[in-house]
Amino acid sequence: MMSPLPFGDRLRKELGTPGSHRVLESSPRSRVWRVELDGVPVVVKQLVEAPDAARRYANEVAALRLASRAEPAIVPGLLGTDDAERVLVLEHLAHRRPSRDWIVDYAAALARLHATGTPEDAGLLPAWSGPTPDDIDSFLHLAEALEVSVPSCAPAELEALADRIDRAPGHALLHGDPCPGNDLHTAQGVRFIDFEQAALGSGIMELAYLRIGFPTCWCSTAPDAPLMDRAETAYRTAWAAATGTEPDGDLTDACAGWLLRGDALVQRAHRDTVDHLARIPDRDWEWGTATARQRLVHRLGVVAQRTTGREDLSALHRLSADLRHRMLTRWPTLRPLPSRRP
Repeated sequence: MMSPLPFGDRLRKELGTPGSHRVLESSPRSRVWRVELDGVPVVVKQLVEAPDAARRYANEVAALRLASRAEPAIVPGLLGTDDAERVLVLEHLAHRRPSRDWIVDYAAALARLHATGTPEDAGLLPAWSGPTPDDIDSFLHLAEALEVSVPSCAPAELEALADRIDRAPGHALLHGDPCPGNDLHTAQGVRFIDFEQAALGSGIMELAYLRIGFPTCWCSTAPDAPLMDRAETAYRTAWAAATGTEPDGDLTDACAGWLLRGDALVQRAHRDTVDHLARIPDRDWEWGTATARQRLVHRLGVVAQRTTGREDLSALHRLSADLRHRMLTRWPTLRPLPSRRP
């Protein structure tokens, strides 16, 4: 049954009477329509009833308002809201098929998004949180389950890593789920949408998405090395232009943090339910463009390469290299992540 368009008296008074409208594809957590207002298309989004719907709505409204500081724009304009119904009315943007090197413009836009956050914004959005002690335990138990030797110093080393990530400086506006599909490639440049998981923290944690394979995304990809280098350079250049500073944080630590998080192997509806790393020895599962084991092997390879020569991450370097080798030996048909977005 089609849901009625949630465009109440308050929005009609502010924006006018909606005309023709049609439902757009969206996640199970929202309903989205394309609506005509005086002949101009807009997007109406409603966060559906769920235990965390109010939080997700508040996050999205706050993030869109903070991001609207950027010039030129990097988000659609927020035209109106209805807090009681958790409805946002947004500027409609025409999306074009991304170019083959889309990730370069994406990275520059991501830096500009991050740069809109300021220290004075503290409290307007949740603080970003990194891997937990349970994540560390799960990762070490996975190594044991696959009969990979765990160095005695590994637990303390990983605890120190998690502590560094938690203390990483930064007040960047983080998208929270900066996936291909949450970026619109328009004639005016890249714009980001869907800020339900937005937070404040270190931008380096989302810059790591490019290298670690877009960990919270159904479309996990791994661009080739030259394109990756161009994208990371574009991010740093755009950040410097917007802030006059170099990006804070350690990219290797950020990649390692994503490796530890088993919840980054499943879609959002299945997170915080079970220990997903513990499932890896017995089964694999598909999510979007890759399986869980494909995603994990890629992350292990990235972390093994980046931790080479890092004395403070020597145990993780050995664990990552050995785990990756064991997985590829045990499951030799595992393929690399796709290099292009769908």
